[in-house]
Formats: sequence, C-alpha cells, structure tokens
Amino acid sequence: MKGLDRHLQKRRIQVALPWIPPGAHVLDVGCADGALFRLGRSKIPSGVGIDTRESETWAGEAYERRLGKFPDDLGPGDKFDAVAMLAVVEHVAAEELTRWAEAVPTILRPEGRLVITTPSPMVDHILDAGIKLRVIDGMEAEEHHGFDPGEVPDIFAVAGMRLEHTSRFELGLNHLFVFSASAT
Repeated sequence: MKGLDRHLQKRRIQVALPWIPPGAHVLDVGCADGALFRLGRSKIPSGVGIDTRESETWAGEAYERRLGKFPDDLGPGDKFDAVAMLAVVEHVAAEELTRWAEAVPTILRPEGRLVITTPSPMVDHILDAGIKLRVIDGMEAEEHHGFDPGEVPDIFAVAGMRLEHTSRFELGLNHLFVFSASAT
C-alpha cells in the first residue's frame, strides 16, 4: 500500500470515527490490516475485523481478525455496538448487499450504528489514472463496479434501521452514511 492509499484510508477513518460510540465493540467489515482499530484505539477498546484477504500485519490482541465473508463467518452470538463498512460496499454485488443489509440489524445491539463510506463512481477514473502513474495502489480498485452511493439508503434502511446522517467529504468524491438501529 502506497502513502496516498494510507492517507485516503486514514481520512475515511477520521470521518467515520465520530459516529462510533465511545467504548463500542465494533465489527469492521473489509478490515484489511485493522487500520480502523489502530487509529481508533482510544475509542474502540474491542472489536472484530472480517476480510476475505489475509493481511501481513494486524491491529493488536484486543481485536480479533477473522478470515472469511460477512455475514457468513460471524458466530450466532456475535453482537456489536457499531458496524463499519469503510470503502467496501462498492466492491460487492447488489444481491450480496441486500443480504448484508438484512444481517446488520441482527448483529447490532439496540441503538447501535452502521457507518458506511463509499466513493462516487467518478473516483474509479481517478484511481485508474493514479494506478497508471504509480502514485496509488488502489486497494482492489478492479473490483469497483460503478456503484451508485445514492443506492445506500434504499439498500440499508431495512426494518429496524433508520438513516441518521449522510454527508460528503474529500471534495465531494466520497460519501458517509450513518444508520441507527431501533431501540427495541
């Protein structure tokens, strides 16, 4: 991962962290090397990261890393105060995202949060140029499929979830969505 990749990853995490409750037990879907846990260590004392790819490094012993797929490789008793999906939904097919959306309310504690960041489709062109110029690795950019961030509310505002906040960052090229679970 190049420096620019790290910078963009860090910026996504900085935008997401204020929406994660202090002391939360967090699930990071598409966790890569655990950067969310490393950078949010003071706010996130425990968590689980799940990813389909191995990583040479990890965030530390307070955080469990699972090699596998969300939600298939979670345990029946897994419950979280927050679920993070940072720059991951644009890598996933629509049918699979529907399954993800249905799973989230079952693993979130009451009043838990789902925090999603996703780039605009225009970012794919920027990534392609950056990869060709060798200034960025693009972190699996070949998996992007022109995902429309405007679909996130329709996909994830399922029963038991409500859209709490949405905004754009990085010159409007990235989107933040925060959903809250019902208090029932």
